[in-house]
Amino acid sequence: MADEIRLAFAHPDERAIATAGETPRDRISLRDHVVEVEIGAFQAERGNRQRVRFNVVVEVAPGKGALEDDVDLILSYDKVTEAIAAELEAERLNLLETLAERIAERILLEPQALRVFVRIEKLDRGPGALGVEIVRARDGEPVGAAQDGARERPHPRVIYLSNAAIADTALSGWLDQAETLGAPVILCVGLPEGARPQASHPLAQRRIDLLAIEQNAWMLAARDPRAKVVATRTELDWAMKNGQSCIWAPSKIVLDTPTGQEAHPEDPAELAGWFAGLMEACELVMIGEEPPAGLTVPARAVTVGNTTL
Repeated sequence: MADEIRLAFAHPDERAIATAGETPRDRISLRDHVVEVEIGAFQAERGNRQRVRFNVVVEVAPGKGALEDDVDLILSYDKVTEAIAAELEAERLNLLETLAERIAERILLEPQALRVFVRIEKLDRGPGALGVEIVRARDGEPVGAAQDGARERPHPRVIYLSNAAIADTALSGWLDQAETLGAPVILCVGLPEGARPQASHPLAQRRIDLLAIEQNAWMLAARDPRAKVVATRTELDWAMKNGQSCIWAPSKIVLDTPTGQEAHPEDPAELAGWFAGLMEACELVMIGEEPPAGLTVPARAVTVGNTTL
């Protein structure tokens, strides 16, 4: 396997000699594509962008008949760079291994792609390049619309509950109604009542505020056992697909999402609006708070004391 990966990135002449006698496969490649990105598991890597270099080789199914010089009949180089950009924009990641897996998976969704080699290297973490190399192949028949559709996520109904709404006797009734409206339910809360620690550094204060919101989420969970506190996109996806109402604990997603700097925990309405946009929600319902301006999803307000959602 090590030789196979090495040959994938080797000069075509070397690869041709090494694979003599085998049925050759067409390949397209992206070489030395450098992007500045925030990535890494160490605290020193948070809040700082570093150069990451991508090398990708894709083995593709040969065309049938004359190609006719038509770009629509081949796997475009743009699909490779778009796969990298899409995964970098989707979520802040700790591991290059995770990023490589996701890029390979996305490229293998293309009908022409048979096998993909991905090499990713950090250029600013030491005297040399630190990286990972993987090779992934498609299983079974060419991927079509069914697998593309499998990547689609549900569009949830995001419901923000003010502190007054959390304490209201109508809470269980609101959840009962929400579960009948035909979309997965994700609940959001803001900062709890009372004082919280104040830090002189804005990044430290941001962490404190996010943790305070998560404490409030657990207070809500104690009010109604149907809703579970979840922190990751994977947990949210599982809950939505399995009909489980959940409460969003924001720290991980806010800190790990490239657009997370736009989310302000000290403004609960704005944070809920950002999250609803990130999740491509079908609707944002604000109970006890007015929706923020500039939303990308439909939104409406419900007053505390109104038992109808």
